[in-house]
Amino acid sequence: MTGDAPIPSRPSPPTIRDVAREAGVTVGTASKALNGRGQLRTETRDRVRAAAEYLEFRPNELVKSLLRGRTYTVGLLSSAQGRFSLPLLTGIEDALGTAEIMVFFCYVDADSQQERNNIASLLAKQVDGLIVMGGRTDPRRPIDVGRSRVPIVYAYTHIDDPNALCLLPDDAQGARLAIDHLVGLGRRRIAHITGPDDFQAVHERRAGVDDALAAHGLSLPPNRFWGGSWSEGGGYQAVDELLDHEPDIDAIFCGNDQLARGAIDGLRERGKRVPADIAVVGFDNWEDLAEAARPPLTTVDMNLHDLGQEAARHLLAMVAGETPAGTHRLPCTLVVRASSG
Repeated sequence: MTGDAPIPSRPSPPTIRDVAREAGVTVGTASKALNGRGQLRTETRDRVRAAAEYLEFRPNELVKSLLRGRTYTVGLLSSAQGRFSLPLLTGIEDALGTAEIMVFFCYVDADSQQERNNIASLLAKQVDGLIVMGGRTDPRRPIDVGRSRVPIVYAYTHIDDPNALCLLPDDAQGARLAIDHLVGLGRRRIAHITGPDDFQAVHERRAGVDDALAAHGLSLPPNRFWGGSWSEGGGYQAVDELLDHEPDIDAIFCGNDQLARGAIDGLRERGKRVPADIAVVGFDNWEDLAEAARPPLTTVDMNLHDLGQEAARHLLAMVAGETPAGTHRLPCTLVVRASSG
């Protein structure tokens, strides 16, 4: 024995039995009153709720969820990093917050053991649904939820399954917006600078460029096309190579804003005025970069906040029993600034 005073034990939290005793009703009546079930007189329900408040009774949320068939929680598995993830996350949280849904966020590497562990943990929490968010629009493997029938939405990524619901920005439509804008300004000798060939977005945007040019009776010859890294350095290098072969280019559409920023710097060093000599349009609407460019950059906005909201709304509809499926491409918009005139 030591001389230390005994540590006082923590009082046990109040139980449903304590609430029933305080309200002068049975445990079954107290449970029905607190869960909004059964045919009870208003004064009885009010008396039970007042007793629960007085005792600071906190009902078990898991038990409540089992009674109503939902937990009002959603699992979000994200492999996205950087500037694309924040607007997507904000859109998802805005839509789910409005519906009073709590989000369990897990950052994972796609198709990894970490991802599988997190899926198992989320299913154990009996989430109402899952949103799988990609870091790029390329296809990925479907997540494995075993025999669970939990609804799943893929956002900014997709899988090869016609029964799955996948939401993507319409890259080809965004590229058409850019080309239509440049042609509408009287530009005819348009070049295209883009990123690595292993990105699906590169191919989607190139297809949009070709379609839009063809609709205006124009084309993209090989000496007006450059593909390389998604970087300002890439844009700078591309301008040098393009102008060496095509000095009469009057517009450049870039596959992202970093390339466009580098292209503007390269044009300045070659003595070309933007947009008087050569107009420049980017893609992504990375606002900090686009607005800081000199001149400020016209660019395509993928509306990722809206895409996140749509992903959340579709998931809620699936939880309610709807069965949407297929790959849905959401339209982009053009944000016009000074670089295109």
